[in-house]
Amino acid sequence: MALKNRWLALIGLTISVLVIGFDLTILNVALPTMAADIGADTGELQWIVDSYAVVYAAAMLPAGLLGDRFGRRKLLVAGLVVFLAGSVLGALVDTPGMVIAARTVMGIGAALIMPLTLSVIPTLFKGPEQTKAIAVITVGMSIGMPLGPLVSGWLLDHFWWGSVFVFNIPLVAIGIVACLLLIPETRDQSAPTIDMLSTVLGILGLGALIYGVIEAPAEGWTDPVILASMLVGVLMLVGLVVRERSQSRPMVDLELLKNRAYRWNTIIATLAMFVFMGLMFVLPQYLQAVQGHDAFGTGLRLMPLMAGTIIVARAVPPLTARFGTRPLVVAGVALMGVAMLLGSTTEADTGYGFTALWMTLTGLGIGFVLVPALDSALASLPRGREGTGSGLMTTIRQVGGAFGIALLGSVLNGAFTDRLDTDGVPEPAAEAAKESVVAAQTVAAKLDIPQLAQSAESSFVHGMGLVLLVCGIAGLATAVLGAFVLPNDRKEKQMQQEAGEQALAESVSGAADGVRQ
Repeated sequence: MALKNRWLALIGLTISVLVIGFDLTILNVALPTMAADIGADTGELQWIVDSYAVVYAAAMLPAGLLGDRFGRRKLLVAGLVVFLAGSVLGALVDTPGMVIAARTVMGIGAALIMPLTLSVIPTLFKGPEQTKAIAVITVGMSIGMPLGPLVSGWLLDHFWWGSVFVFNIPLVAIGIVACLLLIPETRDQSAPTIDMLSTVLGILGLGALIYGVIEAPAEGWTDPVILASMLVGVLMLVGLVVRERSQSRPMVDLELLKNRAYRWNTIIATLAMFVFMGLMFVLPQYLQAVQGHDAFGTGLRLMPLMAGTIIVARAVPPLTARFGTRPLVVAGVALMGVAMLLGSTTEADTGYGFTALWMTLTGLGIGFVLVPALDSALASLPRGREGTGSGLMTTIRQVGGAFGIALLGSVLNGAFTDRLDTDGVPEPAAEAAKESVVAAQTVAAKLDIPQLAQSAESSFVHGMGLVLLVCGIAGLATAVLGAFVLPNDRKEKQMQQEAGEQALAESVSGAADGVRQ
């Protein structure tokens, strides 16, 4: 493909991931509004976010194979159409259950969009150009993420909460047109067929496991239904692994995880998604319910987190070329860890300047992790396995994001419920107050109990501090691990270059000897 057309194709891919980036954050600012307007409790808010993430993660396993087999552009456009249908549904419904259904449909669309976008990159770009292309895709997704809080915040201040879905519609339409006009069709006819049993095991296993994690704080970790749900989820995922290991051309290509660069870069990028998605669940509620900012103001105040990621995405390609992947990824994870520990000291009356500082450091750290880690993992994929490899990598990352929301949301919910002081509050009102910080504030206003609102805010900040402490410790531990397990790709590239130069020199020398003879 001509150079100009390749870069034009990248524009189409970037527009496609803009949709994904936008919708990763579109509802986070809306969560407090939805808690008030449609009566969603903390568990339902987690499912509104996680229904998208769980389906997105699980359905990506067959999505990469479908694209390899039937055409990557065709399935990418199909994903955008499904995403469009989910957005239209989300704009029209008015109950937590129906919002969860709309987000599930959108998750199916996203599952087709993201891995197929990544699988197209290695077929269009090689070497340093591939690093630049990955950076452009990451910047495109990063631009979508801050647009989510900003646009949804503005819409919430002027229209009904369902309007946050409306912005998706023209964006998806542009993506469909761009893909049809600019992206060439590519496929791999040797790709294996879709294994429906493996697909069902993956989707239901993830769903059952995450259901148990989300509902456990409300129902109790020893509740029989919760224990059964998590046990069934684990058994299904184990069954998925066992089945896939017996297949000659598996849908979940676990053999790829034997590649050291692919395995460890994917794992560390997954931690970054775990932290980021957990933060995006917690921070908007803190900025709105505790700090008292409106929806648009909350979107603006989340910008330091996003801006750090965007800045680093632009700077990473030359830094990677000079220092290699490992130093950047290790430094990024360590910076995330330090920022989270700093953030864990936040109090209910802490000023925004301090919050902006640790959010900026977190964004910088995430950027230093995601771009080089994704580039290194993609570059290590064997030719012809880009679809399955990028699908598995993105699935693992999104599972990390889903668990970030589920586990960190559960830590927050458990700490909030345990610490909330409801002494003197009627039993029904006390139970309602435990649903979320917004619900507690509503109860406090109706019953004129200001101390309940104060307790709710301090309890929420205490829970947020625990979440950030967990993330900080995990980040620093992963930085130490990464320093030992990540391959030194700069040294490997130098060795390959020296070997190539030596082979060329020997070839020239041999040719010269032939001429002399």
